[in-house]
Amino acid sequence: MSDKTRPENAASVRGGYLDLWRGLGIAVAAGIFLAIVGALGSADAPMATRLAYWIPLMVAGAVWGHLCSRIVSRWVDADERPWLSIALLTAAITGPVSLLVWLISGLVFSGRLYPVQMLPHLIGPVAVVTAVMSAINVFVSKSQPVQTHAAAAGAAPARFPERLPPRLRGGTIRAVQAEDHYLRIHTDRGSDLILMRLSDALDELEGLEGAQTHRSWWVAKEAVRDVSRGDGRATLTLEGGITAPVSRRYAKALRDAGWY
Repeated sequence: MSDKTRPENAASVRGGYLDLWRGLGIAVAAGIFLAIVGALGSADAPMATRLAYWIPLMVAGAVWGHLCSRIVSRWVDADERPWLSIALLTAAITGPVSLLVWLISGLVFSGRLYPVQMLPHLIGPVAVVTAVMSAINVFVSKSQPVQTHAAAAGAAPARFPERLPPRLRGGTIRAVQAEDHYLRIHTDRGSDLILMRLSDALDELEGLEGAQTHRSWWVAKEAVRDVSRGDGRATLTLEGGITAPVSRRYAKALRDAGWY
C-alpha cells in the first residue's frame, strides 16, 4: 500500500459545504413557511416572533441533520435506498430536535418552560416535519454524475496518475474504487490502495475520459467492454474483468452520454 498522501483539496471541501449550505437554504425557506402558517400552535404569536422562532429552529435542525447524514451515509447509500436513508435520518434527528423544541417553545411563547409532560406530544409533529425535510434533502441532492474529460491539446494532463504507487506507475487507469477512507486504483498493471477520498480524486482525474458511475466508483470510458442489466440496475464489465456498478442515480445521465 502506498503511503503517499496529500491534504484534502478544494473539491472535497466545496462538496461538503455545498450540501450544508443547500440544507440551510431549504431550512430557512421551511422556517418562513411554518411561520406563515403558524405551525404547532404558533399562529397566535406576532409574525416577527414566529419568524424569530421558526427560522433559527429549522437552521439548528438542518445543522444537526447534516451531521446525522454524514453518519448515516456510512452505512446506507441514499442513492440506492433513499427511503431507508430518510427513515434513519428521521429517527436520528427527531429525538434531539423534539427536546430542542420543548426547551425553546415555552420560553418564546409563554416566558417559561413547558411542563415535561408536553414533550411526548411534540415528538409526532417534529417527526413529520423532520421526515419531510429529510426527503427534500435526499432527493434534491441527487445530481448528475461527475464526468471527467480527456485533456485538450496543450492542456495540463490529469494530476491523479502522479499518485500511482511505484509498481503501477505508467499504467493505464481503468477504474478508481472507494474503500472506506482509501481508494483502490485498478490499472492494466494490477491494483493497489492509496489513502484518499473519491471526492478529492475526481478533481484530479480531470484530463482522463471517464465518469463517476456510482458514489464509490469512477470508471475510464475506454475501459468499458460490456454492460449487463438485472434487478433494475446496470453493471459495467471493464477490461481485465473488473465489474463496476452503475447507480440508479446516474444511470440515465450515463445512457444519455453514450456509455451504454
